[in-house]
Amino acid sequence: MSSEPETDYEIAKSVEEQPIWEVTEPFGLDKDDLELYGDYKAKISQDAIDELLEGDKEDGDVILVTGMTPTPMGEGKTVTTVGLGQALNQIGEDAMIAVREPSLGPVFGIKGGAAGGGWSQVLPMEDINLHFTGDIHALTAAHNLISAMLDAHISKGNELNIDSRSVAWPRAVDHNDRALRQTIVGAGDSAGVTRMDEHVLTAASELMAILCLAEDIEDLKERISRIIVAYDEDGEPVTAGDIEAAGATAILLRDALRPNIVQTIEGTPALVHGGPFANIAHGTNSLLADYVGKKMGDYLVTEAGFGSALGGEKFMDVVSQLGDIEPSAIVLVASVRALKYHGLDMWPFEGEEVLQEEDVDAVEAGFENLDKHVSNLRQFGLPVTISINRFPSDTDAEIEAVREHYQDMDGVQVAESTVFGEGGEGGVELAEKVTDAVENYDGGFEPLYDLDASLKEKIETVATQIYGADGVNYVGSAEDDIAQLEEMGMDDVPVVLSKTFHSLSDDPAKKGAPEGWTLDVRELYPSAGAGFVVALTGDVMTMPGLPARPAAADMDIDADGTISGLF
Repeated sequence: MSSEPETDYEIAKSVEEQPIWEVTEPFGLDKDDLELYGDYKAKISQDAIDELLEGDKEDGDVILVTGMTPTPMGEGKTVTTVGLGQALNQIGEDAMIAVREPSLGPVFGIKGGAAGGGWSQVLPMEDINLHFTGDIHALTAAHNLISAMLDAHISKGNELNIDSRSVAWPRAVDHNDRALRQTIVGAGDSAGVTRMDEHVLTAASELMAILCLAEDIEDLKERISRIIVAYDEDGEPVTAGDIEAAGATAILLRDALRPNIVQTIEGTPALVHGGPFANIAHGTNSLLADYVGKKMGDYLVTEAGFGSALGGEKFMDVVSQLGDIEPSAIVLVASVRALKYHGLDMWPFEGEEVLQEEDVDAVEAGFENLDKHVSNLRQFGLPVTISINRFPSDTDAEIEAVREHYQDMDGVQVAESTVFGEGGEGGVELAEKVTDAVENYDGGFEPLYDLDASLKEKIETVATQIYGADGVNYVGSAEDDIAQLEEMGMDDVPVVLSKTFHSLSDDPAKKGAPEGWTLDVRELYPSAGAGFVVALTGDVMTMPGLPARPAAADMDIDADGTISGLF
């Protein structure tokens, strides 16, 4: 290894980690409050969680990190989240961070590791990206237990008169495997019922969303019992509670429900827990992790998946209405390369090289996308700080163009961030501007819609006010689905719109801020346990496939245990 670490792995290994109890002690948790998984990672004990949540310490302010419509490489939301937490502690604030756990599917597929990067990452990064504390494995087992109990019920008497053609609960695995998108089950069991089935990535399971919204074991069990697993011969829903699967499933998730705590490279406590996707679910880490984090720190920096039109909107319209949480400020991550990506209208993506050439005109042409994200977020009544995640190829002229564009915009600040290369020191300007925004925030946060609005009103509010559509066109089974959901009493819950993250519109090829288009909604279905309705606006990939050369092909481990290629 060279004297100067270069890769994320080399940087991580160059840092001497502190025992996790020494990291948490200044924030109110000692060794007895932790269930240790070695010296550097732990789960918080249930007694400690209860004591924190029932204590009289005032909640810290929540800072939500989201982003503009990204390039296929991503713009650095996790790096910014980690770096901002470190920077806040550098300027004398007590800050916690909370991020999602990586799924093995993306890790071994295209994306690679997801624990931040450079000098703004969470440790131990290889553990976090692999088995960690076993939460996702527990979710896989729990999900498939429900599947097994459902098939056992159908094949052993079927007292509930379940229509085997209407089974709505698939199986799950935490690897990208396109061969499992459609399967046949029961073919080798003469006493069983042969039927078509499918697999979803564990992170795409409703159980993942449930885990991240449940507030305690009783709430978890109640949510599991509400999961709709199938429909009977009369078209009535059959739930996990009906097949008596809720108790056993909750047992498997007992430990997974409690947040995990680790540290950043600079020793900032980091809660890494849960991992729902931001298209088919709400796309943020667990509510329990957020509750704990805002009790432990004066600031909690948390992150929403994909761009602000997906994860950001869902945090404020879904999570804040289902849980006791709301942000005091927004950090909107942008990059010069993403602005060029939109300004040059790049689709299909032509590669990163063209984005590394100085092009101020392309940066300015890309402002229409960033402007739309800013105006969207300002609708919620929150101050916005744009964090320009600076890459080595960015020029001063390009950065200055961004600063000048937003210098007179009310409620909006701009800060340059170099946290990837400099850690917390590279985020001091961002930290100072965010704390200033929080201190001057006088409340006024409001979701875009009320829960008692109709399903169509909720969908059309997000489509027109966030995506920029002229309206909504209901196709396929959408109208019938809405009628059925209303009959089931599921019209007073939030709506999660499932949409491409490559564009503000429902067409991934349209860059910038498209106008003059209509959003097509083709299907709706209940996530009754999670407590929301999902509206599909395009093809949804709940089981991705590996590319021709997956990231896993370039991974290896040496005889001494040194990992390569994971990051």
